[in-house]
Amino acid sequence: MTTPFLNSSESGSYESSAWPGLRLTRGERHLLLEAPMVMDGLGSSVYGGGMTPVRRMVNIYVDRFYRCDDPERDIADSLQAWGYPEAETAGLLTAVQLRHAAVAEERCDDFAVFCCATAGVSNAARAGVKRTTFPASWTPGTINLMLAVDGRLTPGAMVNAVITATEAKTAALGDLGVLDAETGLSATGTTTDAVVLGVSQRAEWPLLHSYAGTATDLGGTVGRLVYAAVSESLRAAAKDRV
Repeated sequence: MTTPFLNSSESGSYESSAWPGLRLTRGERHLLLEAPMVMDGLGSSVYGGGMTPVRRMVNIYVDRFYRCDDPERDIADSLQAWGYPEAETAGLLTAVQLRHAAVAEERCDDFAVFCCATAGVSNAARAGVKRTTFPASWTPGTINLMLAVDGRLTPGAMVNAVITATEAKTAALGDLGVLDAETGLSATGTTTDAVVLGVSQRAEWPLLHSYAGTATDLGGTVGRLVYAAVSESLRAAAKDRV
């Protein structure tokens, strides 16, 4: 577990120890997670979301007054300015300070998992209860998860991994006592969370994972790493406010 950019300048890079060749870079107003190969992608990112090939994930910082009339265009413009290909790129927007990004990773005989979280809870909310909603609403992500798995997963297992990651995020918020300001109940997330998962599908891995729930080695690892990264990012932000 680490916050690689907490005490650094506006730029720097972090080389994954779990997945050689996977690199997290902090650049101008963004974090770039780039894999050594094209991955199968699944995500809720506003740019490049859905089920699509992905080589890189870019988490872009905007302030809380950002006007989100056309976030896809804004992300495309930023990618062009930084010289990143628009193809095979998932783009997220966050209002969380990038220096508070937390990384957790682990490797075993059947897979490697890398998680980067930027987390804030200014708009914490609870799913499953009646609260204020809107016909259509989008703002920069408050808890953004970038997940990369070096391993082989079925499409169903990829969905399962996203479910497990979401459960782990909720567990972290519960253990930290985060509440929905509107209802006073424990928060399950925020109103603007996003997750992107990339899977290498490298043939060198002998095991094809059909499940990624909490009863599996893969799901257990995803859950622990997401829990740790979300918790650490929130703790880093809290320390800055003291």
